[in-house]
Amino acid sequence: MFENNNQDNQRNSDPYQDLYQSQENQNGYIHYVSDNDQNFHQKNNGGRNFLKVVAAVAALAIVSVSSIEMYKLFGRNDSSWESSTSSTVDISDADSTLEENTVATENSGSANASVNSTANWINMAAPEGALSIPDIVEKALPSVVGINATFEYTPQNTQNYWGFGFGFPNYGGNGSDQTQQVVGTGTGIVMTAEGYIITNAHCVYDNESDYKCGKAVSVSVVMGDEDETEYDAEIVGYDLETDLAVLKINATGLTPAEFGNSDDLRVGEMVVAIGNPLGFELFGTTTCGIVSALNREITINEKNMTLIQTDAAINSGNSGGPLLNGYGQVIGINSAKMSSSYGSASVEGLGFAIPISDAKEILEDLINNGYVTGRPQLGITGVDVSESDAEHFSMPLGVYVYGVTGGSAAEQAGICQGDVITAVEETEISNMDELNEAKNQYNAGDTIKLTVFRSGQYLELDLTLQEVRQED
Repeated sequence: MFENNNQDNQRNSDPYQDLYQSQENQNGYIHYVSDNDQNFHQKNNGGRNFLKVVAAVAALAIVSVSSIEMYKLFGRNDSSWESSTSSTVDISDADSTLEENTVATENSGSANASVNSTANWINMAAPEGALSIPDIVEKALPSVVGINATFEYTPQNTQNYWGFGFGFPNYGGNGSDQTQQVVGTGTGIVMTAEGYIITNAHCVYDNESDYKCGKAVSVSVVMGDEDETEYDAEIVGYDLETDLAVLKINATGLTPAEFGNSDDLRVGEMVVAIGNPLGFELFGTTTCGIVSALNREITINEKNMTLIQTDAAINSGNSGGPLLNGYGQVIGINSAKMSSSYGSASVEGLGFAIPISDAKEILEDLINNGYVTGRPQLGITGVDVSESDAEHFSMPLGVYVYGVTGGSAAEQAGICQGDVITAVEETEISNMDELNEAKNQYNAGDTIKLTVFRSGQYLELDLTLQEVRQED
């Protein structure tokens, strides 16, 4: 499905947009960048009209040449749009004898130096034999599409799953059982000429926002042609752990993207990002930067991910779009950005992409099976036991089991509702994260020993891990 074209051949070839849940970081937030959550808009309002207003306000900000916290217009209070002008000119080689030059000559020289400085920067960051940036965009843009997803949710009141004082948040419910719709947009990449499309899982499945909508009830793909052709899309599969999804549309003759090898990237190498920030009014927006870091380990919405860091501008709506190398090959799938929450400070140039070399096997599994094979699961629903909970209810730290899936590995092993899991093999666990980390060291089919606390005593139970399937 994927091919890595020989770079020497490539060099000689013709040129050719949350669901958002903040994960606090020391200096700010890392969050997904689909135009969902804060940028969710009611379906009957029309996303494109909304974005025309956005474009008008943005234009006003440029004219006023001031720093305005524009994102507050969209419900986000932790970021700002800033207008600034800077210029760096290297005059170390200027002839000191030219002291009598006119102002006009000096201005002309500065302009030329600035142009040359920019050109040199790109040349220094581009790999050997790279295409020009316009040629990279021309090659990749036909493979970039828009993702339009409709979600449904029903407002709910607070629910008490534990039955003895442990509750869960009220996600905005007002007691009404009337189903409501919200729409989110993102970006996708044409994977095959026969209509397979890559995007982020959070573009088609919401388990992070206050809405908790789950899987989108409908998804469409918008092409970048003059007619903005739109196709209904089937969700072939999605993987929340790696934030990847595959869609299928009924179309042929599409222009598939060319996929490269992210393992060949170097820090400082030039990259190009293409996507649909804030919606389709800015369809196909192109930004350029460098690889800021490789194998960057970060946590997004309680999921640990290893990503490419880049300073190419990535904004809400860019989710699922391509990060390209100097040959116009997809080497990353744009997924997240960092934004500041410290007073009026702003954070720029901190975007993250899923390495394509890590994504390929996941995407192949999603196409062939609809889920990622080999992942282990217990078959429980649990919640952490805090220190205060442990003291109040005379139970140990661990994971309180408040649900056991019928027919699951947990049920077969004899785990019951009300058990507290305290260890996996010889590894003590005190929360769900530690339980998952310990479990994921094994494969589906492996048998592990769990220590559980039940009715004042500890039991050891043998559990044979089952495979996680899409319906799970």
